[in-house]
Amino acid sequence: MGEVSWIKLKVGMFDDSKIKYIEGLPERDTIITIWVKLLTLAGKHNEQGYIMLSKNLPYNEEMLANEFNRSLNTVRLALQTFTTLGMIEYDDGILKVANWEKHQNIEGLEKIREQNRLRKQKQREKQKLLENNHVKSRDSHATEEELEEEKNREEDKSPSLPYKNIINHLNEQADKKYKHTTNKTQGLIKARFNEGFTENDFLKVIDNMVAEWKGNEKMEMYLRPETLFGTKFESYLNKTVVTNKKGDSYLDRLMNGEE
Repeated sequence: MGEVSWIKLKVGMFDDSKIKYIEGLPERDTIITIWVKLLTLAGKHNEQGYIMLSKNLPYNEEMLANEFNRSLNTVRLALQTFTTLGMIEYDDGILKVANWEKHQNIEGLEKIREQNRLRKQKQREKQKLLENNHVKSRDSHATEEELEEEKNREEDKSPSLPYKNIINHLNEQADKKYKHTTNKTQGLIKARFNEGFTENDFLKVIDNMVAEWKGNEKMEMYLRPETLFGTKFESYLNKTVVTNKKGDSYLDRLMNGEE
């Protein structure tokens, strides 16, 4: 089917029990954002809920990470959550939004397909006329973007911030192998320093959450820079540490009304 310009989102979306479950997770905002992006992507290509780049090419995890500008681990975590909740399914290995008809009005799609076909035809004709100028302009713009990205990378790698000390501490305490030179990781650390936090604050956040999550099969995956140094950094810093000896997760306790 052709691309559509809208999908249905109910005003009571956040009253849904599955969404409420997701809101109890440490990376709830990111996971919900990926869910909405999946819906819009399914609507964009409109193949009965299948997540497709083209008619014969389905999206995989790596392609979705690139499409959504998220890390591969974050996309995998989100897809695992959606699969567990029955929000997505795999049909012969192809990712599909479950109950797609809930999110899309089937009526009028034939008209939309025809409109899209005519629109794309006009775009192709216009593209042929402007191709040479467009390529030159695009190449020039790409060069400027590359220079800006290189400048940002150099700024993020500034030795004035203790990236290595922080990540080494995380690796030692959580038995991980994260790199302190990763742009995403440095960006998170730099953002928290810009908010006034110190190196000792980072070390305490790591110690707090390692004490609570390490050894817990469900929660140990969150011992990573994207979770620890993200928007909940301050709450982790001020958290009263509860060492988890029985293996029950924060999420389990949350669902049981213990948090």
